[in-house]
Amino acid sequence: MKKLLATSSAALFLLAAGSASAQQASFGSTKLTAGMHLIKAEVAANNPQRQQGLMFREKMDSNNGMVFIFDQASTQCMWMKNTLLPLSVAFIDDDGKIVNIEDMQPQTLESHCSKKPVRYALEMNLGWFKQKNIKPGTTIEGLQAAK
Repeated sequence: MKKLLATSSAALFLLAAGSASAQQASFGSTKLTAGMHLIKAEVAANNPQRQQGLMFREKMDSNNGMVFIFDQASTQCMWMKNTLLPLSVAFIDDDGKIVNIEDMQPQTLESHCSKKPVRYALEMNLGWFKQKNIKPGTTIEGLQAAK
């Protein structure tokens, strides 16, 4: 009986693990530009994708990121729950202009918010914007095609 119970518990665990991975959101991708810099961005355009974001990722190539597209412009906030990578996020208005950039540390619950209503947020590896001299006011091209 104990062996049967242990086998059943193991089977339930594997079943639960399988269904959890089946619930992982899948992302399309798009190409964005910031001046001469090309960005390959995964697109998070619906609630399940935006909720998952870059959680549990252990690495990301240097010019890769994730663009979050929101249904309408409003104040947006990001946090780093279950996110293993240190990231910088650029909050971007409807016209593609960066409003503000915030640095975020892994696995924290601190909110990082846009200073004005925005339609997009672009997450890149920590310091990417600073290394490329990309600042508030810079235009990110290609966002309209990402929808």
